[in-house]
Amino acid sequence: MELAHYSDYAVRLVNTEEPARNKDSLTSVDAVRGLFGPGVQAARRVTDSDVTRFRNVRGRLRAVFEAADAGDHVLAVDLLNSLLMEFPVSPQVSGHEYLDDEGRPNWHIHLADHPSNASAGYAAIASFGLAFHLTEHGPNRLGLCQAAPCRNAYLDTSTNRSRRYCSDRCATRANVAAYRARKRLEAEASGQSGRSADAAQDSRALSEL
Repeated sequence: MELAHYSDYAVRLVNTEEPARNKDSLTSVDAVRGLFGPGVQAARRVTDSDVTRFRNVRGRLRAVFEAADAGDHVLAVDLLNSLLMEFPVSPQVSGHEYLDDEGRPNWHIHLADHPSNASAGYAAIASFGLAFHLTEHGPNRLGLCQAAPCRNAYLDTSTNRSRRYCSDRCATRANVAAYRARKRLEAEASGQSGRSADAAQDSRALSEL
């Protein structure tokens, strides 16, 4: 498994909450288990206590994205380092899941899963994945959706660092809103121009009386 894959854990967790819409989908054990994805054994260890712990980690991960999105990269790194210190990872060389064309193991770095509880394991993986992405691509590649009120987290993997939205849906919604706003301004400007022309005409008519 590529290390970059682990950064998706952070995005999935952060986006279980939409603060501006007062929505939170992280409300049950099943919802927490769904974050791990199918076939992940760690999900079986999730208990009711993990729901609260996951929410706490979620808030701290969102703070990393908020700091990076605001351009405060030092704060983003400090917040992320705090998570890494609290939730360390145990890397291992693994090859049991992937074989090359000749049936030999495709050795790769895998993060061992043996923490005290499910939330600690998830936090370790998410924090490490986010740290890998940040150091590989830069903190300005961590963003929050600009299509208000969304503010979902995303990882910018575009070639020119131009991503501003978490999804195509939000990008379309923002473009439509911008288009409508331009049309309103054009209509208002046209109306004001028309009223000015009418006023000028009335003034000329009065002067001819």
